[in-house]
Amino acid sequence: MVDSILGAVEMGLLYAFMALGVYITFRILDFPDLTVDGSFTTGGAIAAVMITHGYSPWLATICALAGGMAAGMCTGLLHTKGRINGLLSGILMMIALYSINLRILVKPNVSLMGEDSLFTSMNPLLVMPFVMIAVKILMDLFLRTDLGLALRATGDNARMIRSFGVNTDTTTILGISLSNGMVALSGALIAQYSSFADSTMGIGMIVIGLASVIIGEAIFGAGNVFRATLAVVLGSIVYRIVVALALRVPWLQASDLKLITAIIVIIALVFPSIQRFMKQNRLARRRSMELANQALTSKKGGAADAKA
Repeated sequence: MVDSILGAVEMGLLYAFMALGVYITFRILDFPDLTVDGSFTTGGAIAAVMITHGYSPWLATICALAGGMAAGMCTGLLHTKGRINGLLSGILMMIALYSINLRILVKPNVSLMGEDSLFTSMNPLLVMPFVMIAVKILMDLFLRTDLGLALRATGDNARMIRSFGVNTDTTTILGISLSNGMVALSGALIAQYSSFADSTMGIGMIVIGLASVIIGEAIFGAGNVFRATLAVVLGSIVYRIVVALALRVPWLQASDLKLITAIIVIIALVFPSIQRFMKQNRLARRRSMELANQALTSKKGGAADAKA
């Protein structure tokens, strides 16, 4: 049980990079980017192939990050310069990346067993929290710069920020590139952690990323940038722990993982609405009781006046 939870925390930290990438497009840019399913595999494929060809795991991971950013830039160009709908741009790039990833891998999967990786000489549970904190702080600092504020404003009100002379096409491309770079980085780390890269390893990643973002915001809130990014990281860990616990249920199997993911996302989406509904009911009942008490008080006062 304890080993399962510790393993879930490790996986949650590795997937947190992907969740932060999804947060950039989903929350900051308000852009429905489905490139994630392809760029996650791209990161894992680049890292795996480079490591098996004798390159340093660090260099392979950096190249995976660059590959994801290139994929995101293509999606951004399709949307901004090609004037293609954002959702369709992501779908087109996701489809294109499937073939590109197979070209990179050459075969459906590449094993890293026996190869040196970032986790060969270090424990992810001891190192990744510090790496994750550093990345989160850098992301918070970037989002507070002029460029970061322009990026946030593009998602909030693109027309307004254009009136101040900001090129929203550039900020959109930058945001999508950063997002998919983070996603590919997560894919590279997961490939090294799992000791293999597969052409289908990215399927459903957008749902997992959204689940992490939504769960984190539902549990920990998102009042400002610092709190929002922290909620995303913690949401990724909580999601993995919930999945690990769910898979320990006797009548659930590993093949039910996607179903479990969908159910978790549905619950996370519905939970805030249920909270609002219950709060409104409590306020309505309180108001009704106050009105009833006022009416009773008025009635007693009228009866006392009549007796006098």
